Amino acid sequence: MARIKLGRKTYPLPGSKPVRITLGVLLVFGGMLGFLPVLGFWMIPLGLLVLSVDSWRIRRIRRRFEVWLGRRRQQQAEAAARQNGAEAGER
Repeated sequence: MARIKLGRKTYPLPGSKPVRITLGVLLVFGGMLGFLPVLGFWMIPLGLLVLSVDSWRIRRIRRRFEVWLGRRRQQQAEAAARQNGAEAGER
């Protein structure tokens, strides 16, 4: 069974590859109609996330984004630690 991990939560996906691909494509196309009520632009990244389970191209882009985001969070945490250390030294 395919799963998607968002943050700390894991969500199950349909077990059938054609169903996952159809779901992902429908989410992306529905997101392109985000100006309409009910549909929204939030559907595009969700559709790409679903498609990344079966598409190596989209999975590669997702993985690069995850690595970039992880490095950015690490840099922010290090900067906050340095700032807190500098503030503690001033006291």
